[in-house]
Amino acid sequence: MPPTFPLLQKLIALLALLALVAGCTTAAPPESVLAVPAQPQKYAAIVVDASSGKTLFEVNSRSQRYPASLTKMMTLYMLFEALESGRVTKETRIPVSDHAASQPPTKLRFRRGETIDVDSAIRAMVVKSANDVAVAVGEYLGGGSEDQFAAMMTAKARSLGMSGTNFRNACGLPDDGQVTTARDMAVLGMALEKRFPQHFHYFSESDFMFRGRLVRGHNDMLGRVRGVDGIKTGYIRASGYNIVTSYNADGRHLIVVVMGADTARQRNDHVEALIQRSLGPTVADAGQPKLMYSGQQPASPPLLPPADSALPGLPPPDQPTPASAVPGQPASDFPSPDLASPGAPLLPTQ
Repeated sequence: MPPTFPLLQKLIALLALLALVAGCTTAAPPESVLAVPAQPQKYAAIVVDASSGKTLFEVNSRSQRYPASLTKMMTLYMLFEALESGRVTKETRIPVSDHAASQPPTKLRFRRGETIDVDSAIRAMVVKSANDVAVAVGEYLGGGSEDQFAAMMTAKARSLGMSGTNFRNACGLPDDGQVTTARDMAVLGMALEKRFPQHFHYFSESDFMFRGRLVRGHNDMLGRVRGVDGIKTGYIRASGYNIVTSYNADGRHLIVVVMGADTARQRNDHVEALIQRSLGPTVADAGQPKLMYSGQQPASPPLLPPADSALPGLPPPDQPTPASAVPGQPASDFPSPDLASPGAPLLPTQ
């Protein structure tokens, strides 16, 4: 036997091994990792193709969270309905009660007996997220009772398919019973745009004039990402930084909801990353990425607590409550039909 035959056998074996390794590398690409700027017990997110209703990304989208000032999206929905029915016009003057004027910031700081026209009230809620204005609108539409208006808001939520939402006030101030889900906020965002396209332009405004001064807003996604045309931010300490964002450009229309972020800037960065991911050519085939939460907590989604425990976003009652999760803090936007499967539509498409 020629002495070179063992060397030839080794060469063939080496080539076969290299081919096997190459084949394995092609079949199993590295797992994608998505940084999440939130604690796992607060985080919830969903990205929906608003044209088809298909869910492109979701994490904890049915877990209850505090809406904070995202609440005002429903207050605005009810006000838009009142405009459409003729109950009010944009010139209608809404009185600001002592109760409304006493709300914590952010607000426009009304005095006893003052009023605000409906057009300015809409801008104040969208741009400034004014709590005093939201409560005044709620009292006006609720026949003088904010509690009655909150019940009307919850009933409207049910009619829209928002099964995980309960409202207790018109502005989003902390209340243990005022909860929603990322999925429900996506439903509401889509409903606002489809039901009231003639009013949706308000959500793209970043400032407005009131009593001779310029009032600036908190939604820094406007003007930051081309195609973003609204809609609303929200923050209380118990919720973290929330946002519902509409993206509409180049034939693509997305609704993105992020809840529970540690900071407004990180929330906005995360929304931008989710938009870019959802616009990618392979998003339909991409698997769920591995999540790396704030503080590098385990990436497994949190379980819903038992009925007698604290709401999501708060520790169990037998643990000390951190300052960042104390209900009763001011609500503001600063320091500065049911899914049968993940691919089922959120709302019927036209």
